[in-house]
Amino acid sequence: MKINLIVGAAAALVATPAAAQEVTTGFSGVYVGVAGGYDVQGNDRGSSILFDRNLDGRFGDTVTTAAGANAFSPGFCNGRATSVNAPGRTATAAPTVAAGTGCRNDKDGWSYYGRIGADQQMGRFVVGVVGEFGKTEINDSVSAYSTTPANYVMYREISWEAGIRARAGYTPNDSTLFYGTFGPGYARIDREFFTTNTANSFAQRGKRNQFGIQGGGGVEQRIGNNFSIGLEYLFHQYDDSDYRVRAGSTGTTPATNPFILAPNTGGTDFARSDNNFRWHSLRATAAFRF
Repeated sequence: MKINLIVGAAAALVATPAAAQEVTTGFSGVYVGVAGGYDVQGNDRGSSILFDRNLDGRFGDTVTTAAGANAFSPGFCNGRATSVNAPGRTATAAPTVAAGTGCRNDKDGWSYYGRIGADQQMGRFVVGVVGEFGKTEINDSVSAYSTTPANYVMYREISWEAGIRARAGYTPNDSTLFYGTFGPGYARIDREFFTTNTANSFAQRGKRNQFGIQGGGGVEQRIGNNFSIGLEYLFHQYDDSDYRVRAGSTGTTPATNPFILAPNTGGTDFARSDNNFRWHSLRATAAFRF
């Protein structure tokens, strides 16, 4: 249904030029408008949580139990854990706890933006700049499972996103514009950490506002002298490499706890293996041109 709505908008756009043939003013000028559509994330199969056991800033350490076994041998999932055990597995330390029921998929969702821009037409070529501010409803999680058993979930979503991009394109008839667009983005990434582990303390840190890039292309069709509609694809990518979660002692945590096991008793840092938050947008646009 969601994709059908966007495809319907594309069909309407294809049918528009006949009604716009009298427009000869081109694309020079200032405009304000909106953009909205559906956002999807790529397949992040293989994503995991990495560990820095000795707090030296380098990730990839193995967290071991007092007996020397891998404390995270049950593994990871590229989504949000729905049980303390890994999907289809039980824990030797708690055999009466039911096998894991699965891992909830990451959420794709709708997006909505306001925009303002300006174009300059030179012959058949058009150059311009567009600024946007809005929000997407996507979210992304990765989970780890320990042998205790317990789960650990690192979750993120976009609170808001802003961008300013260059546009460059070609119009064959002064009423239809085919263009590419690229520029920097700036977004607030909200993160949360969830766990069923009650033995340790957990502290989060990292900048919420991050720079990134946006790029894509589209088609815009003028309707009359002041309105235009369009269809646009946009790729988004933001750096999310500085978010950390530290597992430490509550003051009563046993010394045999894997996260504070001697000789590295200061705790253990967690980081996502995927340092970038990426997604794709397919959306309709509408603008009023002055």
